[in-house]
Amino acid sequence: MNRRRTTRSASAEDLLSTLQHLTARARQEVQLHQARVELAQALQRDMLPATLPSFPGLRTAARYAPARDGLDIGGDWYDGFLLPDGALGLAIGDVQGHDVEAAAFMGQIRIAMRAIASSTSDPGEVMGRTNDLIMSMNSTLFATCSFLRLDPRSRELRSARAGHVASVWATADGHSGVTADAGGLPLGIEPHQHYPVARRDLDVTGSFVLLTDGVIEGPSLTIDDGLDRIRRLVSSHATADAEDLADQVLKAAALTGHEDDAAVLVLRHDAAAGPG
Repeated sequence: MNRRRTTRSASAEDLLSTLQHLTARARQEVQLHQARVELAQALQRDMLPATLPSFPGLRTAARYAPARDGLDIGGDWYDGFLLPDGALGLAIGDVQGHDVEAAAFMGQIRIAMRAIASSTSDPGEVMGRTNDLIMSMNSTLFATCSFLRLDPRSRELRSARAGHVASVWATADGHSGVTADAGGLPLGIEPHQHYPVARRDLDVTGSFVLLTDGVIEGPSLTIDDGLDRIRRLVSSHATADAEDLADQVLKAAALTGHEDDAAVLVLRHDAAAGPG
């Protein structure tokens, strides 16, 4: 009887030891994962611009929301910066993949695009040269992106798109739409790509909204339906303050049931001043 008790006791001790070992290992893995998420969040937070430039009659606002479960962090970004000739550069993008690697890759794209945009006024060339630079880095990641260049005097907006979702616009006179501009391949897929440039004049009061697919796509919503929903929202708030509109668009993103992160960049423009 003592032998049987000893055997049962030894089995229980072995089981307890195994459980303790597995618990400690699981705790280490959770802590490691949490550390990676926190690092990615810090990278994302520090790499996104703290402020965005604005001009008289032209105001910008942006929002970013991490993924709901904390796993899909680090892919989306936005940027806004002044160019040497006084123009405004705007960019928004989405890196394939997430976590620390995606956040770092996002930072590399953002820095490269800023540097290249300061030496050429052609958005298509900015995109093409950024793509070639990324290809030279031999990364396994790729990114979709839209880059826009706005002349605050003429109100001419020129843009190029690399596999990114369309933008949404609306004006105070009741018109609205989803951009149908031609684009090229995402950044980091193939070298020596051509990116067509689209042009539009922002001479009527309204709003132009750039976004990532986390805003418009989810388990319960297709991209086309999501874009149309944001179009209707922007149309009903076409003259709203840029900050308020950015809040409204990001709120709508929560209704998609998405698991991805999401970014919004709003350009609110008044009617161009007449001569004199």
